[in-house]
Amino acid sequence: MYRLHPDEISFPDPKKYHPEEGVIAIGGDLSVERVWFAYQLGIFPWFNEGEEILWWSPDPRFVLYPNELRVSKSMRKIMRDEVFRFTENQCFEEVVRSCKNVSRKGQRGTWITEEMVKVYQQLHLLGKAKSVEVWQGDALVGGFYGVDLGVVFCGESMFSKVSNASKAGFIHFVQKYQQQYQLIDCQTYTQYLESLGAKMIEKLKYLSYLEI
Repeated sequence: MYRLHPDEISFPDPKKYHPEEGVIAIGGDLSVERVWFAYQLGIFPWFNEGEEILWWSPDPRFVLYPNELRVSKSMRKIMRDEVFRFTENQCFEEVVRSCKNVSRKGQRGTWITEEMVKVYQQLHLLGKAKSVEVWQGDALVGGFYGVDLGVVFCGESMFSKVSNASKAGFIHFVQKYQQQYQLIDCQTYTQYLESLGAKMIEKLKYLSYLEI
């Protein structure tokens, strides 16, 4: 496995290096410069607290084409009835921390460490990461955040405190930015996002959208 040097910001060429498990490199640090460079190459950090940093470039890649979004009849009603209110970038840190702290079925902990919270905050301040907030009245009941690469939005994590909140936020976001983003990067498979239209594509096809 390729080990990153702490004093040099570089990664293996994701077009040429196809690790079987999707981990393209290990080590390095979570400086905002390294993390932003990684995303531009189609690479993202994902590891458990207490482990070394793992950098992923999975093949195939799980993505959603905005024009292939599937909205169920029940969700169309929720959106039409304006059950939720949506904002962007109103409380970025709170969204990230809610994603960090939410209880997830089958998971004992979270990959969102304090260091990860800080680096995504830095990316947000630089205009390279955004959050979507979902409200009921004055209560924040759901949301998600991700990294903005221009034509590709890399979704990182989402949370819901009430049923359908994050799903409604995701649908709102995809519909709003259907003409801006060619691709929503969902990174790795989940049945939840598959139900909304996400699918697997070859990594090289994904990388072509990043023009690398």
